Amino acid sequence: MSRVPSLARRRFLLGASALGAGTLVVGCTSNEPAGGGGNSNQVAAGGENDQPGKEVTIAFSAPAADHGWIAAITKNAQAQADAFEDVTFKATEGTNDVNQQIAQVETLVQDGPDVLVILPFDGKALTSTAQEIMDQDIPVINLDRVFDTPLAYRTWIGGDNYRMGVNAGNYIAEQMKAKGVANPIIGEVAGIDSLPLTQERSQGFKDALSKAGFKVGPRVSAQFTAESGEQQTANLLQGATKLDALWNHDDDQGIGVLAAITQANRSEFLMVGGAGSKAAIEAIQADNSVLKATVTYSPSMASSAISLARLIAQNKGMSDLVELQVPKEIILASETITKENASNYVKLGF
Repeated sequence: MSRVPSLARRRFLLGASALGAGTLVVGCTSNEPAGGGGNSNQVAAGGENDQPGKEVTIAFSAPAADHGWIAAITKNAQAQADAFEDVTFKATEGTNDVNQQIAQVETLVQDGPDVLVILPFDGKALTSTAQEIMDQDIPVINLDRVFDTPLAYRTWIGGDNYRMGVNAGNYIAEQMKAKGVANPIIGEVAGIDSLPLTQERSQGFKDALSKAGFKVGPRVSAQFTAESGEQQTANLLQGATKLDALWNHDDDQGIGVLAAITQANRSEFLMVGGAGSKAAIEAIQADNSVLKATVTYSPSMASSAISLARLIAQNKGMSDLVELQVPKEIILASETITKENASNYVKLGF
């Protein structure tokens, strides 16, 4: 992929970051979806639980929207809150500074919201803050990056990181066997290695390949950014004169990964992405690069987190479950997108 799409993506990210222009952004209550449409992955309304009930205030905090997936998380949360006329949505400005996020959240909860939905920049660093909020009888919905203890959250919802790795490994193993490659050299461009989610993805990838009789070869760690993806992939390619397959953990990071591959004039291998960005899905459909598949990690989880927060605040359960309360943990499925089924997923890309 050329650098032109990368610049276009950066423009999109800059536009999305405007969602957090102030210290607090207060969403108006409404029973209509937020304007703008697009790919907001809003959860469809339906059933008596979606009828207006007790008015609740949902506080929200997430990292800076400087990444397509995080931008979609923030957009989806706002859109889902706007779909309920009984919800008032208050959000902090996104930040990648742990101390600033702690300060913002502490300020946010001073007004006594009914629930806090938070995607921590660093789950470990925000654990004590979340636990203190729980101790104030404010339920915490932990989104994606998990806290160190279950005492810090009422409910956790996130993607299946381990299964992402498994699905990527399974797809690559199937392709290698179909091509008759007995001892493939399989590379990996991971995300931030200190995060448990990255560790889980890598473990799933390793386990799936091992089950197929293969192993992970050259591996580098990036920072979930296009710039770091390009730099780290360039390093990997310099050290690996031949590859048969490559898994990149993150499609936004993948913009840089593909740029490095193009710069190195390499095309002898196939690549699998991660998360399910619209750009990646369209590239898979076009079938004009090494990118042949991606495994999903949908930002629609933010929409679901808002809906769950509302139910918890209203002391309701999930209508399709027998249990009276919202579950403690919810793991979303990871799916494999290829050229054959990409048309089913492109509308869900972020």
